[in-house]
Amino acid sequence: MTRTARTTRTYWVAGTAVLLALLFAVAATVASASGGEGEGSGTSARAPGQYSPDAGFARDMAVHHQQAVEMSFIVRDRTTDEAVRGLAYDIANTQANQRGMLLGWLDLWGLPKVVAGEPPMSWMASPEQQGGGHAGHDTGGHDMSGHDMSGHDMAGHDMAGHDMAGQDMGGHDMGGAVTKPGALMPGMATKEELAQLGAAEGRDAEVLFLQLMTDHHKGGVAMARGCAEQCETPAERALARGMVEAQQSELTLMADMLKQRGAAPRG
Repeated sequence: MTRTARTTRTYWVAGTAVLLALLFAVAATVASASGGEGEGSGTSARAPGQYSPDAGFARDMAVHHQQAVEMSFIVRDRTTDEAVRGLAYDIANTQANQRGMLLGWLDLWGLPKVVAGEPPMSWMASPEQQGGGHAGHDTGGHDMSGHDMSGHDMAGHDMAGHDMAGQDMGGHDMGGAVTKPGALMPGMATKEELAQLGAAEGRDAEVLFLQLMTDHHKGGVAMARGCAEQCETPAERALARGMVEAQQSELTLMADMLKQRGAAPRG
């Protein structure tokens, strides 16, 4: 199979997986709004709790997705390569739509989109750790649902009252997902890396984008697998499984695109 054929096939596989995930999630959201229950509906008989994996994943993945959208917009303006611009467009559209679904579920459940004092990825901790860590938390926070983040730096965004950009997550392993120092969650880029992407041009921008997005997808896959195993809401589990499948396909595609440019994923 030629490189062009492989690339086209990977695009098709990734696009199909994303489309199926989106269609399922949309149907599930409609069912949730109409009060349906059971495996095909968006909610179980009881709405998830504020510190449940369902709610934690929805909050964290919404932030995680937003940075992918931001990086996609950045590279769109830094290269004229149609393959990279096409991939960035697909990622931006898909993850913006999925982010809207996740925030919509939080609205349906009557839960805040930001919880003051809640550490990122705490929902992937063990039940014992979860139970011991939330007793005194302030459940307030800012409602981010209507905020346009398209040009904002999520790595430096003030989340629930304190700046997470300089918080050293120290390579902590949370449910198999590692967060590097200076990043908010697994796979996320730092402020410095985003600045490097914004300053790069042409092939340099393409390579850096593909490397950063590869790291981003690996972190997203680990998070989505965590929800697929721990979340109780059927539609959210289904969306998480769709994310895993689609992002793994895009990882294959990005590895091939890096190879075409004489580069490789980092790490």
